[in-house]
Amino acid sequence: MTDALKRLSEEGVAIWLDDLSRQRITSGNLAELIDQQHVVGVTTNPTIFQKAISEGHGYDQQLADLAARKVTVEEAIRMITTADVRDAADILRPVFDATDGQDGRVSIEVDPRLAHNTHATVAEAKQLAWLVDRPNTLIKIPATRAGIPAITEVIGLGISVNVTLIFSLERYREVMDAYLAGLEKAKAKGLDLSQIRSVASFFVSRVDSEVDKRIDALGTDEAKALRGKAAIANARLAYQAYEEVFSSDRWSALEKAGARKQRPLWASTGVKDKAYKPTLYVDDLVAPNTVNTMPEATLHAVEEKGQITGDTVSGTYEQARADLDAVERLGISYDEVVQLLEDEGVEKFEASWNDLLKSTEAELERLAPSEG
Repeated sequence: MTDALKRLSEEGVAIWLDDLSRQRITSGNLAELIDQQHVVGVTTNPTIFQKAISEGHGYDQQLADLAARKVTVEEAIRMITTADVRDAADILRPVFDATDGQDGRVSIEVDPRLAHNTHATVAEAKQLAWLVDRPNTLIKIPATRAGIPAITEVIGLGISVNVTLIFSLERYREVMDAYLAGLEKAKAKGLDLSQIRSVASFFVSRVDSEVDKRIDALGTDEAKALRGKAAIANARLAYQAYEEVFSSDRWSALEKAGARKQRPLWASTGVKDKAYKPTLYVDDLVAPNTVNTMPEATLHAVEEKGQITGDTVSGTYEQARADLDAVERLGISYDEVVQLLEDEGVEKFEASWNDLLKSTEAELERLAPSEG
């Protein structure tokens, strides 16, 4: 049953799970996915934690203890989420050791309300790294304008980073530049570059959702022929940019000093349009030294229906550029789409964080001990 997942791993694609909950940890489900379905990492975000904490009673005991201590709701959230990430990191530690730090990673995101504040993002990243206190953690920083210099600062401190919410090719190049600049800072401080890792989370399905909506509004046959092509094309051109940057002289100097490449990570790979096969954003984005972080439904779809036929990215760049150019000729602005998606991405995570604050506050009140 796991042949497709095994083949995917053998092609150089690390399979990470885009989900985490206390229940997944305590039930042994995460360990099972690692053991049987080739999962070698976990990503989280505010939406994932909001869903985990609001469902079931897995957090009741910790919430009751936090309520008894009268902690603030924000401190409660940090204690809960970092506990989950710490426990998941411990479960994945053998993978981390076996892959020399390449995989076995768990990501935790900075408070999304800080996405437009560079200094606060750096401070939060330092705090999260200290709180989780595991070498196989990645701190997630969004690729906003304010996030780019934060990435450089945090990498420069020797903290490993998952850069998230990347939609545009231009922004992705800025992310890679920020990573190299951070490594140069770390090198100047005498830090061991081999211990610093990073992935760049390039979002996929949301690009099709937005472009397809505009294609459908046009309604012409010419437009409809381009449905479902923009996201794959965008991601493939991102891999072309990755190949260029990580074969440059600037990178070569850092690699000689022990630095490791920042891997492209395909995020948002669950299919949102039922007209597309459920494994589209996995089958068509197979390339060496990449990560694909999947919701569990996508993981099982790949296990059952995945068609892994080797590298489906290298050598496709001319067609990918032609597809994006054709979309642009329809009057659909690439720059407008990717900026909208970045803005919406931050807003969605902020909304999830605010929902998390509200639901956690309600739980603290419900579980608070009566006075006296």
